[in-house]
Amino acid sequence: MRVHICAVGRLRAGPERSLLDDYLTRFDRTGRALSLGPAAVNEVEDKKGGGMSAEAALLERAIPGGALICTLDERGKVMSSPDFADLLAGWRDAGRSDVAFVIGGADGIDPALRARADASLSFGKMVWPHMLVRVMLSEQLYRAASILAGSPYHRA
Repeated sequence: MRVHICAVGRLRAGPERSLLDDYLTRFDRTGRALSLGPAAVNEVEDKKGGGMSAEAALLERAIPGGALICTLDERGKVMSSPDFADLLAGWRDAGRSDVAFVIGGADGIDPALRARADASLSFGKMVWPHMLVRVMLSEQLYRAASILAGSPYHRA
């Protein structure tokens, strides 16, 4: 199952970019044998300042056709890492070939796009910087692959 991180804004070179690239490389290596990955980051940028609706239109184009859509949103479901691993495995086992994790801009995700989502996840009740959410998601993808691979370090 291919994983797409569809996000508003461009993550420039720096510590966040290094962490994102490192965790996605780890995910690709660990997930390959589990039919998870590869992972790709699709960044969009609303240069005209059209707000959430303009960002949603750009995100819609970045989401592959037929992909399961999962938003990252403070109103989403909070879950443990093992539960997230089970969720990914369930989507894979159900025959989903693509999953798109959608991360909005500074104002969040347009309600119409949120309503189209198949699932919505939250990293807690606090709102996180959207650039940092990419890193947190990539780490959780790697952790999920490690859990599914049976790594004793990651399973509680």
